[in-house]
Amino acid sequence: MKQYVFIVIFTAAVTLAMAWTVWRLSLKYKLYPGIRERDVHKTPTPRLGGVAMFIGVVAAFAVSSQHPYFAIFWERPEPVYAILVATLLIVAVGVADDLWDLDWMIKLGVQFLAAGIIAWFGKLQILSIPIGGLVIVSPWQSFILTVLSIVVVMNAVNFIDGLDGLVAGVCLIANSVFFAYSYMLVRDTGASTYFNLASFIAAVLIGACIGFLPMNWSPAKLFMGDSGALMLGLLMACSAIAITGQLEPSLLNPDEFGRSQLLGAFIPILLPVVVVLLPLLDFGLAVVRRMSKGKSPFSPDRKHLHHRMLDMGHSDRDATLIFYAWTAIVGLAVLLMYIGTQDDWAGGYLFGVAFGVVGVAACLVITFLPSRRRVPARQPVLEDAR
Repeated sequence: MKQYVFIVIFTAAVTLAMAWTVWRLSLKYKLYPGIRERDVHKTPTPRLGGVAMFIGVVAAFAVSSQHPYFAIFWERPEPVYAILVATLLIVAVGVADDLWDLDWMIKLGVQFLAAGIIAWFGKLQILSIPIGGLVIVSPWQSFILTVLSIVVVMNAVNFIDGLDGLVAGVCLIANSVFFAYSYMLVRDTGASTYFNLASFIAAVLIGACIGFLPMNWSPAKLFMGDSGALMLGLLMACSAIAITGQLEPSLLNPDEFGRSQLLGAFIPILLPVVVVLLPLLDFGLAVVRRMSKGKSPFSPDRKHLHHRMLDMGHSDRDATLIFYAWTAIVGLAVLLMYIGTQDDWAGGYLFGVAFGVVGVAACLVITFLPSRRRVPARQPVLEDAR
């Protein structure tokens, strides 16, 4: 665990230093776009924070290659190199979009290319779905499912990038929960070492988000832009696939893997989904909303979940904190279900269910409480309105 803590601190320090540097250089050389029609903020703000986060991530991987505790996932380096190449590609197109506003078809094409690199050259694929021992037999099925999963998660994370500190904070919480889950899952499946690619990526993302938040908290000096949001989504998807999608279905036999025959089989794939539940929900609603109007699913609008919360009367900071609360409650509830089934708690997963019910009820109250207030006339500062 000390080695993971070191990686978190190291990544955070590098990211913070680079974020300050990118901010200063962006202001000096005016490396930021003008105010677009769909933007709400009035002052041009640099959107190259993803570059700083990428440097922090690459630095962490470089250190891990020289660290004996992380040698286990460097024994077969193809997945690592594929992830780094795909991340570089995504960050590059993200930077181009942040500066020149690329066509959505170009961005989507590059996203599929990056996901394909990971699945094809990195051989990091969803090989099984731990529900009833289901194995994906066809290599093409595995490849297609993996690519689609990565692209969906990338866009889901990118779609909620609309308030200062929102994506960085949500991903910080989500990856913290996922790190705890992956660490314990490896332990419970009898692995000889707790060091694995999935937990390492989660720790790196925790550090990158911690390092970036001081520059991104309201009022933000620096936005992560598409380069940062897409990178976070890409790496989160890779982290989930690296552990859940690679597990032997027999290890997740409900009769052996948890007290509840139903929940014992579902939790290992439920948690990776719920940690990005809000981004996935926002992404799904946006696609349905736009396509029902005959528009591109990637055409920007101002009807995302965070926009609706602002219209209800929440301030930008309050809306961000409420998103944090939703992410933490849902993620921790499922994590507690997992711990309850594995550690033989009294009632098994029921404590996690109770925690989730109470937490969701509290979140609903604070979410809808301002609905009776008059919406303030001043519009808060938003990062973007995709």
